[in-house]
Amino acid sequence: MNLIEIKDINAPELDLFARVTEPQLRGCFDPEPGVFLAETGSVILRALEAGYEPMSMLVESERLEAEARPVFEAVEKICGADKLDSIPIYVAPREVVTNLVGYHLVRGLWMALRRKPEVSVADFCVGKKRIAVLYDVVNPANVGAIIRSAAALGMDGVLLTHPSVDPLTRRTARVSMGTVFQIPWARASLEESEGVTLLDILRSFGFKTVAMALTSDSTNVDNDEIRSNEKLAVILGTEGTGLPKDVIAACDYRVMIPMHHGVDSLNVAAASAISFWELMK
Repeated sequence: MNLIEIKDINAPELDLFARVTEPQLRGCFDPEPGVFLAETGSVILRALEAGYEPMSMLVESERLEAEARPVFEAVEKICGADKLDSIPIYVAPREVVTNLVGYHLVRGLWMALRRKPEVSVADFCVGKKRIAVLYDVVNPANVGAIIRSAAALGMDGVLLTHPSVDPLTRRTARVSMGTVFQIPWARASLEESEGVTLLDILRSFGFKTVAMALTSDSTNVDNDEIRSNEKLAVILGTEGTGLPKDVIAACDYRVMIPMHHGVDSLNVAAASAISFWELMK
């Protein structure tokens, strides 16, 4: 293995892990489509199993045997011994790594992996019957939790508007427990995300659209008529403001989860899990 001891937090080799932003990782590396960072052994393992190519690692020296060893073995098994020997594995004591990134790493290791080419909305829609659509959901933890629920509860994929959080951001992938690598997803282009354009595209593929929204004509989410549709797209809005009014009006159905004790709504991640469960019955 290509273990490289790091003592200086200003070493340029570490720019990738601490001094390059996630948008820069996505768009500023050649060849395209860029790079992303994964943290914790379980998330990294799922990324490797999904076929993402490892580029480099940063590991706390105290974690080399416990958390990092299974990752090394997975790289060798999946990518080959030559890959394990070629990728730089930067090793540093915990205090050096903490000073570098400003906080303790979760389980003490990160891996930089190369992205795969993005999937178009049209290609994403083929062959799917139940999908989640995230309209401008910008909280990384919520996106990660929604993806995890979608994977666990049998949805066929997750489609995001362009302003939504990139599912491969470090925190989103971690909150998803790596399920972001186990369920298909795609991000719409900026043009496809404008107004109700994305709903029109979904209809062209035979989807009925279901807005999670509190409106005067909303029906309960446990609706047999809605469930009976062959293809459903569950539309979820951003935190706080929810879905835009024009999107709500353009959907085929509007559904709500009955509330009690004066609570007006649930967090979008919690609401998504309930809606997936009900509409998959």
